[in-house]
Amino acid sequence: MKKIKSVILALSALSLFSLPLAAVAFAQTCAADEVATDLGCVPQDPVPFVEKFYGYGLGLIGFVALLFMIIGGYNIMMSRGNFEQLERGKSFIYYSIAGIIMAVLGFVFIQVVTGQILKIPGFN
Repeated sequence: MKKIKSVILALSALSLFSLPLAAVAFAQTCAADEVATDLGCVPQDPVPFVEKFYGYGLGLIGFVALLFMIIGGYNIMMSRGNFEQLERGKSFIYYSIAGIIMAVLGFVFIQVVTGQILKIPGFN
């Protein structure tokens, strides 16, 4: 048992010392208008920055909405005639669908207002 502890300790110490070497080996080269961060190359201009992270936000919203739809379906299946739990499950599903619709319509609204009405450069 003592030998296993010493092997684990040695491997953890070795991994701690090799982390800076891994960071140097995987260093990113970004474009001239981007900054290297832990999240990758992030644009400095507001338009590409919003375009990059809005997709991540929509993905997160979609994941959370799917999770709440599953929870709502589970509540409906396990209601066993309990009207309050049935309504709770329905509201989970209803509001998760409403959240997805609002997120997508927000994206469409931004694209229409900025690209076609205000004609802001970079939005098309």
